[in-house]
Amino acid sequence: MKRFYYFLVLLSISCGTTLAQEKPAFWKEIQEFKHKDSITIPQKNGILFVGSSSFEKWKGLETVFKDYHAINRGFGGSTLTQANYYVADLVYPYQPRQVVIYSGENDIAVDGVSALETLNRFSSFFTSIRNKFPDVPVLYLSIKNSPSRTKFSATNTHTNTLIKEYLSHYKNAQFLDVNSKMLKNNAVRPELFLEDMLHMNQEGYAIWIKAITPHLIK
Repeated sequence: MKRFYYFLVLLSISCGTTLAQEKPAFWKEIQEFKHKDSITIPQKNGILFVGSSSFEKWKGLETVFKDYHAINRGFGGSTLTQANYYVADLVYPYQPRQVVIYSGENDIAVDGVSALETLNRFSSFFTSIRNKFPDVPVLYLSIKNSPSRTKFSATNTHTNTLIKEYLSHYKNAQFLDVNSKMLKNNAVRPELFLEDMLHMNQEGYAIWIKAITPHLIK
């Protein structure tokens, strides 16, 4: 009998460990957002910025756009698939008056998917937002080319073209080409990036601020 109970204890521990290991990717980051919201509830009707590390590492985003009541919910390394998986946590609670998206770069560079598949992933995320908030304006920032990811430039360009065309068929939906504003003579500018040649520095974000601001809704 003792052996039987000992076996049950081991089985319980094993099952608990397995369940802990099976938490989906970025579960911890989403829980951190929820904890942050439990301490200070974000104002409803703000502008929600959601996407990958280009937002996550933009530490001054909410300060820069404080007059717009900006909410930064970027989580580094994420893809459009993960954005859609967590859409009920990332978008729905905030009841935003506008959603700004930067995502898709990791789908191509990390997941290795095609431009068409990236469009499909974006379409799923966009549709999830529209089903919940039919009239909320959506602003999509083009995928940027980075010095460390130049081999993906052609796919990035193709993806940007597809998403721009896709959004042109919807009201209150805009595509903003930030990538071209970061190029010089059609080449990437290393001085806009941190040492990893992937994430932007303040000079790079200054370009984004200038490009994004006219498209934000007061």
